[in-house]
Amino acid sequence: MKASDLIVRCLEAEGIEYVFGVPGEENADFMMSLEQSDSIRFVLTRHEQGAAFMAEVYGRLTGNPAVCLGTLGPGATNLITGVADANMDLAPMLVITGQGSTERLHKESHQIMDVVSMFRPVTKWATTIVNADTIPEILRKAVRLARTEKPGAVHIELPEDVAKHETDAEPMPVRRFRRYVPDDKIIDQAMAMLAAAKRPVILAGNGCIRKDAGPQLRAFVERTGIGVISTFMAKGVVDMDAPQCLYTIGLGSKDLPAVVIDESDLVITLGFDMVEYHPRLWNADGDKPIIHADFLPAEIDEYYNPQVELIGELQHTLWAFNERLETTPLDLDLGYQAEMRRRMGEDLATHANDDTDGFIRPQKALWDARQVLGPKDVLLSDVGAHKMWIARHYHCHEPNTCLIPNGFCSMGFALPGAIAAGLVHPDRRVLAIAGDGGFLMNVQEMETARRLDSNITVMVWEDGGYGLIAWKQDNEFDRHTDLAFGNPSWTKLAEAFGWSGHCVTKSAELRDTLEAAFNEPGPSLVVVPIDYRENTLLTERLGEITQQL
Repeated sequence: MKASDLIVRCLEAEGIEYVFGVPGEENADFMMSLEQSDSIRFVLTRHEQGAAFMAEVYGRLTGNPAVCLGTLGPGATNLITGVADANMDLAPMLVITGQGSTERLHKESHQIMDVVSMFRPVTKWATTIVNADTIPEILRKAVRLARTEKPGAVHIELPEDVAKHETDAEPMPVRRFRRYVPDDKIIDQAMAMLAAAKRPVILAGNGCIRKDAGPQLRAFVERTGIGVISTFMAKGVVDMDAPQCLYTIGLGSKDLPAVVIDESDLVITLGFDMVEYHPRLWNADGDKPIIHADFLPAEIDEYYNPQVELIGELQHTLWAFNERLETTPLDLDLGYQAEMRRRMGEDLATHANDDTDGFIRPQKALWDARQVLGPKDVLLSDVGAHKMWIARHYHCHEPNTCLIPNGFCSMGFALPGAIAAGLVHPDRRVLAIAGDGGFLMNVQEMETARRLDSNITVMVWEDGGYGLIAWKQDNEFDRHTDLAFGNPSWTKLAEAFGWSGHCVTKSAELRDTLEAAFNEPGPSLVVVPIDYRENTLLTERLGEITQQL
């Protein structure tokens, strides 16, 4: 068979379901082969970056890689931002790019550049296929690397002449391996530290979501009463209504969950990725006793030097904790955690019944979003000031129901990501929240959503500028540079792309409008003028938080 046919057969054997992308002349053979597949669906996007974000969200929601596809040169460079975002947020992904014939790669030639070297800094592995017979090994290695902790992106380049080569090779059998588990003696050491503590707290990170550690974690905290603070990317690992849920940490300013860590005498980190929230922000003196439980050893950092490291399968580690609770008495003082939860709950509900006209507060917008979304529905955040509000004010009942970019943090994520979420979960409501800056960065994917008849709703928070940058500049300099821009007529934009469109200026009407948008067929756009005067008020309020609970 042709090399391009073999690649498709290998992808089928690996269980790949989707290829998102923009084809080019140099990967025409691959596209012809892909067209013959009965199990892989190709989704044509309007920009390669949108394709990468779609593949990233698919990977985050399923734990399995999808493919994002681009041609050589500008097609490949267009992919790289979304690929970097997936890799730093630890989403499994395959990246396939075309390349010119090997006969011209050694010299100055049309659209030729060293694509593999460009992708190496933002992937786990990047390689070129130069021999068709090696395709089964390369694809098997690529998928295994993409899936293996910590997961990420893998890049494969396919020159156009190699794609035509004939080969007798066959796909390799797909065999999964069982992840290793921590040694029992190390688990005993961790339990001894826990038994000696009075005020332990759990900091749950992205790894808890990636490998479904939630059930064992919930069992552990229900038996012990120990509270769980989640990073932005671990929302829902403990139900927001559970008394052990201590909400989310991650803002630059000290918030109530950070005070809990201040007052704790032991921090148990589970699946914590340092890129999510640097330890110097919650362990400024570097003296907190820490138990590190993750798939890999702790990153070396002066503010993060765990006394015990439990390296291996998180589910097993938590299961072992639960088993040892039978013979490990605990004497804990956790009243301060309950007090924080009470105060934070009051804060979150402050503007639930707002009745304003002209501008809508972020707190109200997120309160209403939570009311119209069910426990398993999915919210996706873009990057901007709204992301900070979502992180603090939107909480979850189930894992993987709030997707926030928090490693590479690229704007433009939410709209294409919502399209992918709708493909993975066609039976769930999907809401993307974006600022007017980030939304327009991939606005072309509105056509993709309409073509796919995506049942998604996008809520745009309009402030006519780059609000997060203004917020940060105001905090540091008491003023900000010129960050204002104009916007389209939102209802006309929605109409032009065949979307339903709504502009809401009265806060009392937002919830009903969101409900109506979800009940409309196809994609819907809901635009609200957001009251970002609340940014400064939040900064002032966080600055007044004390270490007393």
